Amino acid sequence: MNYQREINLKYDVDVFVAGGGPAGIAAAVTAARMGAKVFCAERAQCFGGMATLALVPAFMRFSDGENFLAGGIGREIFDALYGENGDFTLKEIPIDTEKLKLVYDNIMVESGAQFTFETEVIDAETENGEIKYLILRSGEELCAARAKVYIDATGNGTLSVKAGASFEIGDENGLMMPATLCTTWSGIDWSRAVFEAGKDPDARMLPKAFEDGVFSVKDPKLSGMWPFENDRGGGNIGHSFGVDGTSAESVTEGILDARRRMGEYEYYYRNYLPGYESARLDSTANVLGIRESRRIIGEEYLTSDAYFNYAVFENEIGRYAYPIDMHKSGIDAKEKFEGIFEKDYEKGRSYGIPFGCLIPKNTTNLLMAGRCISGDREIIGSLRVMPGCFITGMAAGAAAALSANENVEIRSLDVKKLQKQLKDMGAYLPNA
Repeated sequence: MNYQREINLKYDVDVFVAGGGPAGIAAAVTAARMGAKVFCAERAQCFGGMATLALVPAFMRFSDGENFLAGGIGREIFDALYGENGDFTLKEIPIDTEKLKLVYDNIMVESGAQFTFETEVIDAETENGEIKYLILRSGEELCAARAKVYIDATGNGTLSVKAGASFEIGDENGLMMPATLCTTWSGIDWSRAVFEAGKDPDARMLPKAFEDGVFSVKDPKLSGMWPFENDRGGGNIGHSFGVDGTSAESVTEGILDARRRMGEYEYYYRNYLPGYESARLDSTANVLGIRESRRIIGEEYLTSDAYFNYAVFENEIGRYAYPIDMHKSGIDAKEKFEGIFEKDYEKGRSYGIPFGCLIPKNTTNLLMAGRCISGDREIIGSLRVMPGCFITGMAAGAAAALSANENVEIRSLDVKKLQKQLKDMGAYLPNA
C-alpha cells in the first residue's frame, strides 16, 4: 500500500536530538550552550527516560570512587539533586523522581534548546548516507525536520536504523536482558529491613517462597528495594523475560506480565522479609524498564577488553567505571563473565570510551549517544546506565555543535579540539 502527502518543514536547525533521556538532555544542552540552534524531540511528556518514565529508583555510580567521571552535565544534575557537598563516591544513589523531572525541565529551558514533548521520529530520508530530513509525529501532526547534524539518543537506536545504519541486538540468538517494571512502595520499616548497595539481600528468602508456591515464575534474581525518605522505597523488582523493546507487541505482553506478577512480590515482601510486614505497593511505572536493545555498529567497536584492561584511547571522549551488569536473558541462561559485577574495580580505575563508538557506519551527519552506541553486549552492560549516558551524550552534543558551527564533517573533526571543549565544560579526560 502506498500513502503520499505533503507535510510542513517545521524545524530547521543546526543539531537535531532524538530522545530526551539522560543522553539526549546532555547532548541538547551541550550543543545549545556552544551556540548551536538545537531541537530535541521527546516522545513522552517529560524528560529523563528510565529514571522518570520507568521509575528506576537509583542512579548508578557517577565516579570511580575518587574522580567524578560524569563531569559537566552529569555534575550539574548531581549537584542540583544532592547538593555540591553530596557524596559522589557512592555506588548507588536513590532518585527523587519529581525533583529530577524539574531539574531536567530547568536545565533544558535555560539552555535555550528548543524542544517539544509528544514528538518522535518515524522515518528518515537519506542520500548516500546523509540524512536530508526526518519525518516526525508531533502530537497529531505529521511534520518534517532538517538539521546539519543529527544525534540518536533514542536508546533503541531508532534514528540510526532508519538512516541505514547496521546494528546488533541481543546475544548470538537475539536474546536480550529482561525488562523490569519498577515500583514505589510505602509502609517499610527501614530500621529492620536489610539494604546493601550492590547486593541482593531481598532474594534470600526466595527458595522458601518458591517451595511455598508464592511465585508463578521462579526467578532467582531480585535486585530489590532502595530506601527513600521515611517509610518509602523504590523497587527494582522482578524480570519480564523475552521482551524486545523495539516491538510494540512484545512490550505489551511484557508489561501485562509484569503487572500481573507484582502482587506476588508484594505478598513475598510482606510475609517473608522483616521490616516489610506493612509494606504497600503504591504505584507501578507507566513503562517497562528496558535494559538492552540495539547496538549500532560504529566506526569503532568497544569491547569488554577495554573494561578489563582499563583501556586508554588517544581519541577518548570520556571514562567510566560501572561494572559489567548483565541480567540473565532467562532463568537458566548463562551470561559471559557471571559474577564480575561483585568483583568490581579498585578505586581510581576506569576505562576509556573512544569517539568512533559514537559515529554510525554508513552515515555522514549522524552521531549516537546512550545505550545504543557501538560495542559488545558486555561493555554496553556497563555503559548503559544513566551516568554513562551523560558522558556519551555530552560528547555527542559537543561534536555535533563543532561540526555544525564550523561546517566540518563529523569524521574530519579535530578530536583534540573536541577533547579540549569537553574538558572546558567539565568532562573527566585525564589522558587528553
